[in-house]
Amino acid sequence: MAIIKPFKALRPKTDLAKQVASKPYDVLNSEEAKIEAAGNENSFLHITKSEIDLPADIDTHSQHVYDKAKENLHNFINKSILFSEEKDCFYIYTLIMNGKSQTGLVCVSAVDDYENGIIKKHELTRPDKELDRITHMKTIGAQTGNVFLAYQTNERLNKEIEDWKASHVPDYDFIADDKVQHILWVVNDDATNDRITKNFAEHVPFTYIADGHHRAASAAKVRKEFGDNKNENADYFLTTLFPSNQLSILDYNRVVKDLNGMNDEEFINKLDEDFVVEKIDKAFHPTQFHEFGMFINGNWYKLIAKENSFSIDPIGVLDVSILQKNILEKLLGIKDQRTDKRIDFIGGIRGLGELEKRVNSGEMKAAFSLYPVSIEQLFATADSGNIMPPKSTWFEPKLRDGLLTHLIN
Repeated sequence: MAIIKPFKALRPKTDLAKQVASKPYDVLNSEEAKIEAAGNENSFLHITKSEIDLPADIDTHSQHVYDKAKENLHNFINKSILFSEEKDCFYIYTLIMNGKSQTGLVCVSAVDDYENGIIKKHELTRPDKELDRITHMKTIGAQTGNVFLAYQTNERLNKEIEDWKASHVPDYDFIADDKVQHILWVVNDDATNDRITKNFAEHVPFTYIADGHHRAASAAKVRKEFGDNKNENADYFLTTLFPSNQLSILDYNRVVKDLNGMNDEEFINKLDEDFVVEKIDKAFHPTQFHEFGMFINGNWYKLIAKENSFSIDPIGVLDVSILQKNILEKLLGIKDQRTDKRIDFIGGIRGLGELEKRVNSGEMKAAFSLYPVSIEQLFATADSGNIMPPKSTWFEPKLRDGLLTHLIN
């Protein structure tokens, strides 16, 4: 059974929560982060994207950047922008976007569960991204990035959470600039926390990484690197657990730099072997499984995978797998999406306009829009022990960094 624990979070004063809370480090590039944090010295981006406080030409993976993050974190603590909880607590975190609400339990989960398969994975990680998080965690002595876990809905646990929400005033309640409302309750009652811990251990056999594979993998490797010198807090990592019936997955789209030596006509003709190809007059967002949109040379196409072009096993049936097998690898020679520099990924929250922008700028040659993976497909893949292609799922709304940080050293 899954092991979770309450913990002493490092968190902002109530009146500073909105200023501190920032978008996750991995959804903004350095330029975007600098713009986002402009005029806000309390933004947590000064810790998660600390290059914004250094010369623009600095290598974002240099030790100077991580040292600046540590300096900024200590400044936030010394200025009482952030403070440490006096006792171990669970935290209830509700996000409301476009009228839809989802509520998660913020806790720490056991690294042992990650390593022993109790926390199930569905993606591989990229070594460069792991190294970035490992160095960040080790340098600042904290986990700032939240790992988003899903679990099969448990009504008893959900009732415990909803009862606390109904009977207590939230500690944070604000609407961020992107119109997402963030509400957070501190569960500081020992008896309630004991019931939650016991209920989870007895009724939730597995959890599933929805978002945060690199953060989870990095936490495990940091513990290993600490060895006998580690603080016992490093045996756990920062997680937020959501019941599966409250989650929404958006599409995770692709852009590619070139057509592997082919011109547009040659490439489109080769698609006919595995897809029904139709040129259309507007941006196309797939409406069902096995449909794809393609934007190339100012034009949109609708692609429908032919029945003989994919298998029906848990991995082969996924649209991300169909795209990989029949286009990215077969035609474009992109065999490993984790390491190939000819491909990039764009979360569905950015819209199809972002795909057009990347292609029209000349930076990319073609873009592909996909239908979202379902939560059932995610669970089936993880339960089968298989791995999805990288960047298969995009969850919204995103948890904000800075509201709750887990100190490990």
